[in-house]
Amino acid sequence: VRLVESGGGLVQPGGSLRLSCAASGFTFSDVGMSWYRQAPGKERELVATIFSEGRIKYYLDSVKERFTLSRDNDKKVLYLHMNDLKPEDTAMYYCNALIGARSARYGWGQGTQVTVSQ
Repeated sequence: VRLVESGGGLVQPGGSLRLSCAASGFTFSDVGMSWYRQAPGKERELVATIFSEGRIKYYLDSVKERFTLSRDNDKKVLYLHMNDLKPEDTAMYYCNALIGARSARYGWGQGTQVTVSQ
């Protein structure tokens, strides 16, 4: 299994980014997928989850109306479109397949850093 996150960077408050997660080594179209994030000194938290067929399962309250989760099952890629970014969104972002209600199925990739700052 390989999960490769990309698309992070440094952005000013109010800016936008699109994160991508390229998945391989498992049947991507069969599983729910999630984005998680971990800020320095904090526990990793679940940001958003999408069912295998593309229906949204969950958004963290603080990102609702700002983040949009999508997937391309043909390309085996998970996306996270992030708008109106805030300093509190600063974190390392990770993707993973979902097992159970909220847990990650596989080991973690390297993540992609999102920093929101003036």
